[in-house]
Amino acid sequence: MELKRVVITGLGAITPLGKSTNEFWENLKNGVSGSNLITRFNTEKFKTKFACEIKDYDAKDFFDRKESRKLDMYAQFALIAADEAIKDSKLDLANINFDKAGVIWSSGIGGLQTFFEEIAGFVRGGDTPRFSPFFIPKMISDIAAGHISIKYGFRGPNFSTVSACASSTHALIDGLNYIRLGKADLFITGGSEAAINEAGVGGFNAMQALSTNNDNFKTASRPFDVTRDGFVMGEGGGALILEEFEHALRRGAPIYAELVGGGMSADAHHLTAPHPEGRGAAMVMKNALEDAGMQPPEIDYINVHGTATPLGDIAEVKGIKKVFGEHSYKLNISATKSMTGHLLGAAGAVEAIASILAIKHNIVPPTINFEHEDQDIDNRMNFTFTKAQERTVNASLSNTFGFGGHNSSVIFKALNQL
Repeated sequence: MELKRVVITGLGAITPLGKSTNEFWENLKNGVSGSNLITRFNTEKFKTKFACEIKDYDAKDFFDRKESRKLDMYAQFALIAADEAIKDSKLDLANINFDKAGVIWSSGIGGLQTFFEEIAGFVRGGDTPRFSPFFIPKMISDIAAGHISIKYGFRGPNFSTVSACASSTHALIDGLNYIRLGKADLFITGGSEAAINEAGVGGFNAMQALSTNNDNFKTASRPFDVTRDGFVMGEGGGALILEEFEHALRRGAPIYAELVGGGMSADAHHLTAPHPEGRGAAMVMKNALEDAGMQPPEIDYINVHGTATPLGDIAEVKGIKKVFGEHSYKLNISATKSMTGHLLGAAGAVEAIASILAIKHNIVPPTINFEHEDQDIDNRMNFTFTKAQERTVNASLSNTFGFGGHNSSVIFKALNQL
């Protein structure tokens, strides 16, 4: 059968760089660091005392008190991002087929704050166990998709993808394939995460995954720098409206780009470490190119996973060189986690938005905080260090990799390439 084409018609974001897509993009292209000392809890006993929190976030700015009590912060971020994306897409909700409108949302962890608070309350509670009736529906990682579909009345496919930090890229790929096959006209896809709390920071500290560079917290997320010592945790959400191309044209929708392909693979190597030669990373990019029907020289920009972990950055660069060969030195690469921190399950959606806006504006956002070369990384490659770079971006690829060896990549094309 002939596969249908899929375009992006709406974007929404709430991130450490701003509470809207426009604010996110302005700070991203200007190389602003979202890292600061943690305000959510007392970090005195923790190895890491900083993160990329959403600045001045107050649920009362978005929800009434009764509603916010039913929502873990990760679901709040989901609803905020989805609402912006719906408005941005100019969807007329009175004139769509709700049976063919779906939601595929993701979170690597889900309601971690709710889980932590409820268990802490149980431990302090004495002889009688007391749990909130909202405990389970606030905590489970699929509930954000449920909230979004209920709010907008979308009755099409509705579920959550969970693959750690690759989760929201997998959500995009699932949405792409459902629309390609004619199973839906449009999707709200994306992901959200809210793990900056005692359990999240303590757990990742125990794994030695987080940076502990407390003296230089503003510049601690430093992908590809030899002094990198782990990722900086971020939070927030990113939403994208995926729509069948002809459906978008008929309603005169704004079109940012076409989602032309997605790749998936597994390292099959280690619970938390990447394959040292970038085997899974290379395979997922190769699979994405094959799915898009594209050749490596057609890619202008790669938004890398680039978490600033000692092993991960090296493995990803090796994977890129395996797939792109000499073109590795001609395309632009950037690690936007140097500014946003690592949004875990939401990273793929937020970085997909960055990749799409790079196409729209022909600007590659920078990799900030780089000072010292790592001899194990080929620094002839253009990592777009320090400052954004203007260049024609007709096609961008975005990588996300998750604990468990889960890998996912998506490719976007410019409107003038449709």
